[in-house]
Amino acid sequence: MKRILAALSAGLLLAGIAGAAIVPKPTLKLTTLDGTTFDLAAHKGEWVIVNFWATWCSPCIKELPDISAYVTSHKGKVAAIGLAYEDSDKADIEAFLKAHPLSYPVAQLDVMAPPKDFDTPKGLPNTYLIAPDGSVAKVFLGPIQMKDLDAIIVKP
Repeated sequence: MKRILAALSAGLLLAGIAGAAIVPKPTLKLTTLDGTTFDLAAHKGEWVIVNFWATWCSPCIKELPDISAYVTSHKGKVAAIGLAYEDSDKADIEAFLKAHPLSYPVAQLDVMAPPKDFDTPKGLPNTYLIAPDGSVAKVFLGPIQMKDLDAIIVKP
């Protein structure tokens, strides 16, 4: 049991070290599933939730409605982009989103080529919270809830 705990602790430590290499003010410009362009730079002045997820990831599926509701309830202050991190067909992701609609755009990523300013996720879900100045405010590994977002996003 001690070996298992030690291995888990080492893994968490390494995950923290990997997070240290994050670009302080990342760029992100990609085409979403609906054919529009999402440009992180266009959201300066807003908080942006950048969420890596997959349709086969149970914790991801559980957190998606919370993120969607948070964006809806903080319209104009918080935006989001979902990054479907998998090798499924686009049609499969679109079918999933039809059954589980979101209030924010989603783009499909190649699992072998994450966006250049973001680390390859060590697990899913993996969420970056980008501050209004474009800097990375927090990186979450694992599911997030509204209270996690509220703890960081400063309300006027």
